[in-house]
Amino acid sequence: MASQTPRRRRLEVEDIGDIAVVNFVDKKILDEQNIQMIGDDLFRLVDELGRRKVLLNFGNVEFMSSAALGKLITLHRKLQAVQGKLVLCKIAKDILDVFKITKLDRILTITTDEQSGLQSFA
Repeated sequence: MASQTPRRRRLEVEDIGDIAVVNFVDKKILDEQNIQMIGDDLFRLVDELGRRKVLLNFGNVEFMSSAALGKLITLHRKLQAVQGKLVLCKIAKDILDVFKITKLDRILTITTDEQSGLQSFA
C-alpha cells in the first residue's frame, strides 16, 4: 500500500532573482529512497529547468546520511559543467563536521545564512 501513496514533496524551491533557493522539507535525510528522490529533484533544476545558481538551505535538516553527500557532489559537478554555482547555507554543526571530515567544505561554498549565501553569487 505504501507504494500507492502520492509522492510527498521533499524540497521547496523559491526563486530569488535568478537564484533557485531550495529548502529541505525533511528534518532527517537518511533513507535511500528519499535521497534518490531529493537527488532527482535537485538534478532536474539544472538538467530540465536550466537553473545555473542554486542555494541549498539546510536550516530544517538535523540529520543527513553520507549517501546524500554524493548527491551534493553530483549536483556541484553538474552546475560546474554549465558554468553554474552551488552554495549551501544554514548547515547544522553535526552535519558541517561531516563536511569538514570529508573535506567537502573545501570543494563546496558554505555560508552561515541565506543572505550571505545569496550574496556569494554576486
